[in-house]
Amino acid sequence: MAPHSPIKMLIGLAQDDVDNAAQKLGHAQRERSEAQTQLDALVQYRDEYHARFTASAQAGMPAGQIRNFQAFIDTLDQAISLQRSQLAAACQRVTLTQPKWQHCKQKLGSYEVLEARGEAVLAMRETRREQRDADEYAARIFRTRTDER
Repeated sequence: MAPHSPIKMLIGLAQDDVDNAAQKLGHAQRERSEAQTQLDALVQYRDEYHARFTASAQAGMPAGQIRNFQAFIDTLDQAISLQRSQLAAACQRVTLTQPKWQHCKQKLGSYEVLEARGEAVLAMRETRREQRDADEYAARIFRTRTDER
């Protein structure tokens, strides 16, 4: 195929689309991963803090300190709830960007198949031309030898 053929241009544009969609998908996946990591850290911290609270409360603790512990645990629970919402939103972004990437990838693959078919047709034409030229050459040599006799 010619270096500047329309199919090459379409493949280049489709590759750009795939690259952009992959970049958006990768960004969404990183956000999801970071949100999951933050959620895990918050839950772990809350569990550790609650365990300390429980141990301290069993050893005896003033009511004011118990209220402070409980208020902080409530704050952590709110942060965990917010982080779960952010994780859900990040998962939704991944869910929305993945089909776009798949569509772009499929489109690129279709163009590449068309290009390959076009190249195969050109190769077949070239092979036929070479065969025809070889047959004509052989026929010319045969005629030359028969004319010489």
